[in-house]
Amino acid sequence: MIDVNTFLGASPWRPIAGSEPAALLATMDRLGVSTAWVTHLPSLYWKDPAESHDALYDVARRHPRLRPVPVIHPGLPGWEDDLRRAAAEGAVAVRADPGQLGLAPAGPEVLDLVRACGETDLPILASVRLEDVRGRHPLDLAPELPTWAVRAWARQATRTRLVITHADRGFIEEVHYSLSPEESARCWWDISWIWGPPEDHLAHLLATIGVGRFLFGSGQPLRLAETPIARLDLLDIATTDRHALATGNALTLDRRTPS
Repeated sequence: MIDVNTFLGASPWRPIAGSEPAALLATMDRLGVSTAWVTHLPSLYWKDPAESHDALYDVARRHPRLRPVPVIHPGLPGWEDDLRRAAAEGAVAVRADPGQLGLAPAGPEVLDLVRACGETDLPILASVRLEDVRGRHPLDLAPELPTWAVRAWARQATRTRLVITHADRGFIEEVHYSLSPEESARCWWDISWIWGPPEDHLAHLLATIGVGRFLFGSGQPLRLAETPIARLDLLDIATTDRHALATGNALTLDRRTPS
């Protein structure tokens, strides 16, 4: 399995167990996850996320199973250099969460980055939310990513592949069915926030939208990695479809997969 949604580093709001590389790798081994896309969690809240890039790339060099997803702030000078470095360092994607970065979700800075990702041939990843609003710290005021912003990204950056995590069924359907087939074909969704039984939201989405649009993602260590694995185990789908969801779809996005 390839987990496209994991984090390293401490949260500014609460202690988190398992946020070091060794702990993440141990969890991956225990659950049968071969590769993880990793973001440095604290840098989502830093004034300049680029200050985390050296450490993140160093972790990826020492642990090839951890593929770097650096945070890029398009509102700061030099972000284009950060994007070029991400490509040179073998990043599997770059990340920009407008709410945490204090940017308008479809403002000119974010749209410039989304378009540039298409030119650089790197997917851009963003989360609808990192944690349930009911459990967030009172000072955690970052707004959630709105559906209209994802539509704007897909429509205005015609070469960019979008990976959206922590989206529920309603969010996914609202975006998917408002886009053209060509636009929706450049959007992927992780399953970390999609309900399984008894609601069967995941089974419904796979049947209506298609397995090819979905990725295995956990959000660990902010969330339990066992939960999306249980959703996979409870699905009644063909072995080939499960492989696509758990591994194959992510491989098609990762054009820098090591041989």
